[in-house]
Amino acid sequence: MLMLLNQTKEKSTYKKDRTTERPLRSILKTISWRIVGTLDTVMIAWFLTGKIETALAIGSVELVTKMILYFGHERLWNLIPYGKD
Repeated sequence: MLMLLNQTKEKSTYKKDRTTERPLRSILKTISWRIVGTLDTVMIAWFLTGKIETALAIGSVELVTKMILYFGHERLWNLIPYGKD
């Protein structure tokens, strides 16, 4: 069955791959990853400081800055042909 799936899958091209991942997908990936990352940051900050208020403040700043950085990073990687068939 796996061979059948592989045989019917059309070969992708750089041009097609470049357009298959739209900015909205990158935004959704950014948000989902930041939820995980921010929860991790808040837990670490809480553990280190012992203060939930400080941990939440750190997590809030980190949430915004890293979403912006990740989105830009993701979009730049879509411009790089390396690793695309």
